[in-house]
Amino acid sequence: MKLYGLLPVLFIFSLFGCKQAPSCSKLLSQIENDITTGNLKHAKLFADSVKRLCKGENRLVDKADSLSQIAERIAIDFSLPEEQIISKLNKNIGSFSPEDKATWEKLNWLEYRIINGEKKYFKRAASNLLLLKNFNLNRANRDSLKAKDKNVIFRKNHTQSIINASGSNILPVVPVEMVIDYTITVKADAVPDGETVRCWMPWPKEGHQRQQDIKLISTSHDNYKIAPDSALQRTIYLEGKSEKGVPLVFRVSYSYMSYGQYFNMENLKIKPYDRTSGLYKKYTSEELPQICFTEKIKHLADSITGSENNPAEVVKKIFYWFNKNIPWAGALEYSIIPNIPEYVLQYRKGDCGMQTFLFMSMLRSKGIPVKWQSGWMVPPGDADLHDWCEVYYEGAGWIPVDIFCGLQYSVDLRTKEFYISGIDSYRLIVNDGISGTFYPAKKFLRSDPFDFQRGEVEWKGGNLYFDKWDYDMKIEYKGE
Repeated sequence: MKLYGLLPVLFIFSLFGCKQAPSCSKLLSQIENDITTGNLKHAKLFADSVKRLCKGENRLVDKADSLSQIAERIAIDFSLPEEQIISKLNKNIGSFSPEDKATWEKLNWLEYRIINGEKKYFKRAASNLLLLKNFNLNRANRDSLKAKDKNVIFRKNHTQSIINASGSNILPVVPVEMVIDYTITVKADAVPDGETVRCWMPWPKEGHQRQQDIKLISTSHDNYKIAPDSALQRTIYLEGKSEKGVPLVFRVSYSYMSYGQYFNMENLKIKPYDRTSGLYKKYTSEELPQICFTEKIKHLADSITGSENNPAEVVKKIFYWFNKNIPWAGALEYSIIPNIPEYVLQYRKGDCGMQTFLFMSMLRSKGIPVKWQSGWMVPPGDADLHDWCEVYYEGAGWIPVDIFCGLQYSVDLRTKEFYISGIDSYRLIVNDGISGTFYPAKKFLRSDPFDFQRGEVEWKGGNLYFDKWDYDMKIEYKGE
């Protein structure tokens, strides 16, 4: 072995102050500690050494590889040095003082971490600061502007049509037929020439009244596999060969019919929960780490709901609290957040999925069954990845709730509270839970270990993270 091959191992021995090799588990603990403290260079060094020292112990080697990837992902998300964030802030919000910046950092509005001894800011920190300032300091102006937003107005008018079409029933209404053309483009030379690239793309769930008539139109590769509808997170799987200097394109096209649905809670007869049922036990349990009942979460849920024990009223109280206290903001990648609900509480912000993780944790801690649902929201001109959930009421069934859409601007209470017990027609349901098993199985750590919306890509040399490929969705609305 050449000297350069020994250097990482010798370095580890010196850090541990021993003549014998430390155990692989001890090295993994050190990697985790280095990631927590931002010492990413050491974390990578330790991880590479574990792969050499612990050959044959596949579980430990795989964990070391996963930790190494997480370290890389943190570095991507926290990539802005101080001079760059100052430049972005000057552009976004105008002049400010060092004291202003220090205050924003103390309030967690300007997010940073110490990475390898240097202060590095989240790549979306500047745009998030503007959102958080408007939410917390300029609420009246923000709400006035949002009420005039064309996408918000479209959504409100559309949900009113769902309420009107529903009448006294709870069946899906206001169908919208869409054709989806979804593309994943792996960047040229992301993998060596001639290698097989494995790609999982989002595919619509079929076991829902709100999503029907799913038809495959075409795929870029003939060797596709569609996961069974029983899969928690539904995929269509394609394989392709890389070619030197040429991007590798995966494409799928399909059509489906999506419906809206509204449940007027005043007309529903909600019964006491059967707390012995399998459904109740499953959907009121923790799903660690991202659906959890920490003391902070339980205390918050209790402080909001007080002595209220009507599940519909508990849901409403917590929904209103989110609308008032937790603004949407650009999110870190989920794979680098150890506990998303606690993160939302600490930073008082989150994207739709992060808010939903906390919302679900609070409801389940109160004994209310709730399950994850996600995929895309696909209204004209405003399509995006999206997460929401469904709450189970005994005697009524599963009812959709969307924290992100929040309370709408309307004097009509049904329209205002629509998203506490309703959902619009512009949805693509891909997932009925988190961290599902892929079909066929994925070998390496997923780019998003919990949710599935953009896709996942890998080859025999490892996972291809989001920076190695791009995704695109084109939508045709039939009959509009």
